[in-house]
Amino acid sequence: KNVLNWAQILVHKNFLQSVICNFCDIKFMSMFWVLKMKNWCPDIMKRGFDLLMAILIVFMIFLPLLIIYLSVKTTSVGPAIYWSERVGRKNKIFKMPKFRTMRVGTPAVATHLLVAPKLHLTSIGGFLRRTSLDELPQLYSIIKGDMSFVGPRPALFNQSDLIALRTEHGVHKLIPGLTGWAQINGRDEVDIQQKVSLDCEYLAKRSLFFDVKILILTVTKVLKFENITH
Repeated sequence: KNVLNWAQILVHKNFLQSVICNFCDIKFMSMFWVLKMKNWCPDIMKRGFDLLMAILIVFMIFLPLLIIYLSVKTTSVGPAIYWSERVGRKNKIFKMPKFRTMRVGTPAVATHLLVAPKLHLTSIGGFLRRTSLDELPQLYSIIKGDMSFVGPRPALFNQSDLIALRTEHGVHKLIPGLTGWAQINGRDEVDIQQKVSLDCEYLAKRSLFFDVKILILTVTKVLKFENITH
C-alpha cells in the first residue's frame, strides 16, 4: 500500500512538473511573440501608410506626372526616367528612378562632386530640382517596397564614406526615404558627418508621428526652396 501511495505521489508530481513546465513555455512564448509584435507593429504601420499614400498620390497626380515625363523627353536627348543605382536597406543595391535632370553622359557621382553641376543640367533640369519634382518617380520605389516616404536618403553605390558611416552607426538597417530628417535640416548644405548624425537622430526617434512631422516640414521647405544649392 505504501509503495502504491508513493507511486501515485510520483505520478502526480511528474504531472504537476509537466503542467508547470508547459505553462512556463506558453508564458515564455507569449512574451516572445508580444515582444516580436511590439517590434513589428511600427514597421507594419509604416509600410501600410507608405503603400496607401503612394497609390493615392499616384492617382491624384497622374496627369502632372505625364506632363513632366513628356517635357523631359522632348526638351533633351535621352530617356525621361533616369535609373540610379542606390544603396537600400542593409546595403542592398536597388534601382531608383528619377526624372532625368542631367544631360546624357554626366558622370554617376554625387552632384556636389561635379566640377560645374549647372553645365550638366538640361533646360528644365534646374526647375525640376528646385521644386523636387524630379523625385516623384520614386513613388514607384515606395510601392515596390525599396523605399519609404521618410528615411535616410539612399546613398549612391559609390559613396563608400557615407555607406561606411551609416553601417557603423546602424543606420543601414533603415529603409531609405523620399525625404528624411537630414533633408529638412540642411539637405545640400550638410556634410557627410552631419548627415549621418541626423540619420542617427532619426533612428532613435522614429515613429509614425515623427514621419508625419517630417513630411509636413518637407512640403514647407520645398515650397520655400530652402537648402537647395544645386
